[in-house]
Amino acid sequence: MTQYQSFSSLTVGDHQYRAVNLNALSERYDLSRLPFCIKILLENLLRHEDSEFVTANDIETVATWDTAKPVEHEIAFVPARVILQDFTGVPAIVDLAAMRDAVNRLGGDAQAINPLNPVELVIDHSVMVDHFAQPDALEKNTAIEVQRNKERYQFLKWGQSSFDNFKVVPPGRGIVHQVNLEYLARCVFANEQGQETVVYPDTLVGTDSHTTMINGLGVLGWGVGGIEAEAAMLGQPVTMLLPEVVGFRLTGSLKPGVTATDMVLTITEQLRNHGVVGKFVEFYGPGLSSLTTADRATIANMAPEYGATCGIFPLDQVALNYLQLTGRDEQQIKLVEAYAKHAGLWHDDTSKDATYHETLELDLGDVVPSVAGPKRPQDRIALAQAASAYERWLSEQIDITDVTQANEFVAEGGAAPVVDENHASYVEFDGESFNLEDGAVVIAAITSCTNTSNPSVLIGAGLLAKKANELGLTRKPWVKTSLAPGSQVVTQYLDDAGLMPHLEALGFNLVGYGCTTCIGNSGPLPEPIEKAIQGAKLSVTSVLSGNRNFEGRIHPEVAANYLASPPLVVAYALAGNMKIDITKAPLGQDKDGNPVYLKDLWPSSEEIADYIAEHVSGEIFKAKYADVFTGSSVWTDLDTSDTAVYDWPESTYIKHPPFFESMSAEPDEVGAIDAARCLVKVGDSITTDHISPAGSIAPDSPAGQYLQSLGVSPADFNSYGSRRGNHEVMMRGTFANVRLKNQLAPGTTGSATTHFPSGDAMSIYDAAMRYKEEGTPAIVIGGKEYGTGSSRDWAAKGPALMGVRAVIAESFERIHRSNLIGMGILPLQFNEGDSADSLNISGNESFSIAPVSAGQKTTTMTITDDNGNHRDVELQVRIDTGNEFTYYQHGGILHYVIRRFLTQ
Repeated sequence: MTQYQSFSSLTVGDHQYRAVNLNALSERYDLSRLPFCIKILLENLLRHEDSEFVTANDIETVATWDTAKPVEHEIAFVPARVILQDFTGVPAIVDLAAMRDAVNRLGGDAQAINPLNPVELVIDHSVMVDHFAQPDALEKNTAIEVQRNKERYQFLKWGQSSFDNFKVVPPGRGIVHQVNLEYLARCVFANEQGQETVVYPDTLVGTDSHTTMINGLGVLGWGVGGIEAEAAMLGQPVTMLLPEVVGFRLTGSLKPGVTATDMVLTITEQLRNHGVVGKFVEFYGPGLSSLTTADRATIANMAPEYGATCGIFPLDQVALNYLQLTGRDEQQIKLVEAYAKHAGLWHDDTSKDATYHETLELDLGDVVPSVAGPKRPQDRIALAQAASAYERWLSEQIDITDVTQANEFVAEGGAAPVVDENHASYVEFDGESFNLEDGAVVIAAITSCTNTSNPSVLIGAGLLAKKANELGLTRKPWVKTSLAPGSQVVTQYLDDAGLMPHLEALGFNLVGYGCTTCIGNSGPLPEPIEKAIQGAKLSVTSVLSGNRNFEGRIHPEVAANYLASPPLVVAYALAGNMKIDITKAPLGQDKDGNPVYLKDLWPSSEEIADYIAEHVSGEIFKAKYADVFTGSSVWTDLDTSDTAVYDWPESTYIKHPPFFESMSAEPDEVGAIDAARCLVKVGDSITTDHISPAGSIAPDSPAGQYLQSLGVSPADFNSYGSRRGNHEVMMRGTFANVRLKNQLAPGTTGSATTHFPSGDAMSIYDAAMRYKEEGTPAIVIGGKEYGTGSSRDWAAKGPALMGVRAVIAESFERIHRSNLIGMGILPLQFNEGDSADSLNISGNESFSIAPVSAGQKTTTMTITDDNGNHRDVELQVRIDTGNEFTYYQHGGILHYVIRRFLTQ
C-alpha cells in the first residue's frame, strides 16, 4: 500500500503528465544530500512502491542516505529499457527463442515469452576490416559482412517480427553506444498507463559493458550479462546492494593541445588505482561546465575500464544543449527540462554538492597528452614517455634466441623475410620494400564508440591529416589504417568540412560503421607483413582510438596495443613505430625534405571549435537518423520465418541451445559439489576475453576443428563473436584465447590443460568433455579481478556447458560474478590475504564443497591430494543478494523466469 504519496501532476505545453516528485519528500528527508544517481534509484523505488519487490524500508533506507553505515541493503531496480548489440544480442534472442520452446514443451503459452519493456538492438559488431586504404573498402567489407552473417541477420529479423517491444537497427548504421547517445536515449520516458501519461527517468541496462557511455547524458544505465538483460526484458528487476558512490570532483579546464581522450585515460588511471569496482562514480564540480556532453560521454564510456558500475553526470543545461544539437524533438527537450526540475533531478550552479562515500579530485588543467598500453586501458603513459616505456616493455619480452630461431625458420623456406642483426625483417609489399622492426605500428585505427562520438577529436584528426597531406607526408607502408566511426553523422560532417579526402590520402578510408579493431575485428594483416612478424618473432604494435587493448584482443600477431586519441592515431601512422618519440622526433619530411614535427601539424583548439560550429548541426543528425530502423536492401530483402516458435533451420551460426532441455517444472535442491577437478587455474586480471575470445578462430583450435568437420573452410570461420548463437562453437572456444596461460599446463598458451588424475595433456575442451563423461564436476581457480572486461555472457555460459560448477578467485569483476550466478555457477572468493599460492593449491587435487543456503556468507572447501590427505579451506560465498540465491537455486536466472511464467 502506498505510504509516500509521491506522485504529482506536471504540465508541459499542452500535455499533462503524472510523475514522482522527489521534492515532495523534502519535508521528511534531506534529499539535497543524495547523489544524482541515488535520486534516480529512489524515484525508481517510489514508482514501484506497490510492487512485490519494493518495501517501505527500501525507500526509507535510500531516502535517509547514510554514508557512515556499511552498505548492506538490497534494492530492486527496474530499468525503463534494454539495449543490445548483435554479438551479445544474438545469444540473448536465441535464449528467448529457446525459452519459448521450453514453455511450449512444459505446457505453457510460448508467446508469453516477450519483452515487457522496450528493447533495441544495434547490429554493429559484425563488420571486419578485410579491406582498407581503398576507396571502395566500405562496399567490399559490407559485402563480406552480409555474406558471413546472413544466417544471423535472418534470425534477428525473425526476432524483430516475432517479439513485441523489440526493434533492430540494421547493419551499417553505427555503433550501439553512439547510436544510443545520438538518437535512442530519451533522457525522460513518457509512458501511457491507462488514462494517464506517467513520466520518469530514462534508465537502462545493456548487454555491453560500455552501456555506461549514456551516463554522460544524465541517463543511468550500465552493462550486464546477456542473461541478466534477458531477465530484465521479461520483467524481472535488477537486484543489487545499495551502491557506494564515489564523488569525482572536476575543476579547471583542459589546456590547448590536450584532448578528451587524454582526459579519460588520466581519469581511468586514477580511479582504477583508487579502486571503484562495484561502485557508482558520480562526476561533479566546477569543471563540469567546461565539458561538452561528448566529452562527458567519453569519460562515462570508460567506466568498465576504471572498474565502476557507472560513471554518471547530471541532467543540466549541457545535456539540453546536446539534445538540441542532435536534433531531438522540441517537445521532448522541454519535457526533459521541466520534468528534471519538477522531480528534483536538475543540476545547476545553485545545486548543493551531494554526500559521497569517498571523493577524488582532478584539475583538468593538469592533464597531459597520453596513451595507454601495452595491454590495459588503465596503464596510462604520458606521450613524452611513450617511446621509452615501449623500449622498457620490449626489453622484457625478447628472448635472446629469437633471432637465431627466426633465421633457422627463414632458412627452411627461403622465401620468408630475412632477419638482420637489428631484429628486423626485409619485406616487399605493395610495390615498396622496407625493414619491418620491433615496435612497428602495423595497425592504426580510428574506431570505437569511445572517441568517434566526439566531434572535437574527429575534427582534430581530420585537420591533422589535412596539414600532413598538404605538406606531402604519407603513412608508412606497413601500417594498416582504417576509419570506422560510430555513426553516419561523423562521415557527413567530415565530408562537409572537406576533411575526408585528407584522411583518405593517408589511408584512413571509411571501412565500415561499427565496432572493428577495438573488439578484435581488425581483419587480417597483409600476408607479407604477417609472415615477417611470425618469421622474425617481431613485437609489433597497434594504436587505436578505442577503449580495450587486452592481450590477444586486437590481433593475435600484435603483441603491444596502445589506446590514443584519433589525432595521435594519425600521427603514429605517419611515424610508423612506437620507438619513435613523436613529441621530439619528426613524423616525416615535407615535399622539400624538411622535417615535420607533431607540433607543426597539431590543430589549435580555436580551429577545431570553428569547424565544429560550422559543420556539426542538428540537421545532419535528423537526416541520418530519419530511417534508422529501415536499413538498406540487404536487410529488407532478407527472407525469414514468421512463426512464433522458431523453426531452427540447419545453421552453423544459430543452434538450439541445450540450457533448458532437461529442466523440470520445479527446481532440484541445491546439492554439494563432490570430488571436483580443476579444469583451469590462472593468475590475476583474467578477462572475459581470456575466457571467451571475441576475435579470430584458429584452424587448429577445438572450435576451428569443429567448423571444419561441418565443411566450413577457415576463410569462412568469421569470428567467435559472430558465432555466439552456436553453443557448440562457443563451448569449444571457451578458455581458447591464444594468450591464456593455464597453470595446469605450464609452458603453454591457449586451450591446454592436464586431465586429473590421469595426467594426460589435452585441450581444455577435451578435458571438460572427459570429466563430464566420467561424471566429475569441474571448478576453475583464479586470482584477483577474475572476469575483468566485457559483459560477455558466454564467459559464464561456456564454462557452464563444460561442467564447471564453481569458480574460486581472489576477487571478481561485478558483471562476470553476476553472469556466473545467472548460469548456476557458484562464485566463491578466497578470504582476504589468501590465494591459491599462499594455500599451496596446485590444482591437481580433488575438491569438495558443501551445499550453500540462502544468506550463507562462508563455506568450507575440502581439498584432497593424491595420497588421500584432507584439508579444509574457508571461502566466502559471493551470492550477494536473496534474489541471486533464488537464481542459483533454480540453476540460473532464465530457468527461474521460465518457471514463473508457468505458474502465472
